[in-house]
Amino acid sequence: MTVEFVCVGTEILLGNIVNTNAAYLAEQCAMLGLSCYHQSVVGDNEERMEEVIRQAVSRSDIVILSGGLGPTRDDLTKEVTAKVFGMELVEDPHSRSRIEAYFQKSGRQITENNWKQAMVPKGAIVVDNDNGTAPGLILCKDGKRAVLLPGPPNELIPMFEKDIRPYLNRLEPEGIYSKMVKICGSGESKVESLITDLLEKQTNPTIAPYAKTGEVHLRITAKAAGEEKAEALMKPVIEELYRRFGKQIFTTEEEVTLEETVVSLLKEQHLTVTTAESCSGGLTAGRLLNVPGASEVYREGYITYSNEAKEKLLGVSHDTLMTCGAVSEETACQMAEGAAKAAGADLAVSVTGVAGPDGGTEEKPVGLVYIGCYNRGSVFARAFHFSGNRAKNREQAVAKALTMLREALI
Repeated sequence: MTVEFVCVGTEILLGNIVNTNAAYLAEQCAMLGLSCYHQSVVGDNEERMEEVIRQAVSRSDIVILSGGLGPTRDDLTKEVTAKVFGMELVEDPHSRSRIEAYFQKSGRQITENNWKQAMVPKGAIVVDNDNGTAPGLILCKDGKRAVLLPGPPNELIPMFEKDIRPYLNRLEPEGIYSKMVKICGSGESKVESLITDLLEKQTNPTIAPYAKTGEVHLRITAKAAGEEKAEALMKPVIEELYRRFGKQIFTTEEEVTLEETVVSLLKEQHLTVTTAESCSGGLTAGRLLNVPGASEVYREGYITYSNEAKEKLLGVSHDTLMTCGAVSEETACQMAEGAAKAAGADLAVSVTGVAGPDGGTEEKPVGLVYIGCYNRGSVFARAFHFSGNRAKNREQAVAKALTMLREALI
């Protein structure tokens, strides 16, 4: 079956907001085995909207529209789609009661225009909105379907996952399922060179590499009539990848991040960690503390941007800073060891370098970063040469710091 997306909103055309809904819906429908050949964005204009919707319905089995379901006059998606499908609008008592309950719960007064959202095309399937007032709608006629979703992503995504995805899955029983094999410690070119033979002979499942900062993700995708059959197709491919990359694979789950695996390993081993950061300015700590439950393994950290702070808080030797410099292997090691001792932590990671755009020299150019790792009595540091702007260099340094922490724990 074919699916087409029509995203409604003049604010998208003007570039005032980024159209993240289209990317999300395209990915989700591809995973369901639906083929998408067209996407459109149309402003809040009735004539142009009708033209776009009629064209979409004429060439696609399913048209998914997002946005334009609100209470204002320029919210026209429902009205125009109903016109295209030849359906009159009637009030839905269930939707009206949900709108009333929503406003009562929030303690706000209902304005008259909000009842517009309770008007639905006669015969349409009404989809409850648990995060807003505009219900979703499914219109069916002559083998064609239109799915209307609210525009805000925090309403659209939960509605799609709870109700629309199961509905679409019933229409297309042979879906697309995938696993994400995530690798750290190797670059994209090296990873791809090690799987060239797999890429050349792939059919079902397929392998698609994606380069991320400090990571390479391999999406394994299988088309099958059910998740169990898809898992059976993907299993030998994933096992082969483990044979080739071993411990560099840190997860096969889409949602699991590198920092989550680090925190999980620390919890499993009943260990604690701290951070000592200069050029990364707390970004490593921030990544770790993004993980729920990180307080079990992380109690305190240090941002020591100046030499004085490195000496005062971490006990870095004044002689080391004078002879080797702040950006050096020796300083990185002393920062990591000093942080571990100060925090009473089992492990510590330190970051010191030249993020740029200024501050580089011929001996220590912009992008040079030393990362130290202390692990229960032993300490070492590695030098990295990053190429990018200040933000990119800092981001890459943090990714390497997390990778080194993980390596120390496996």
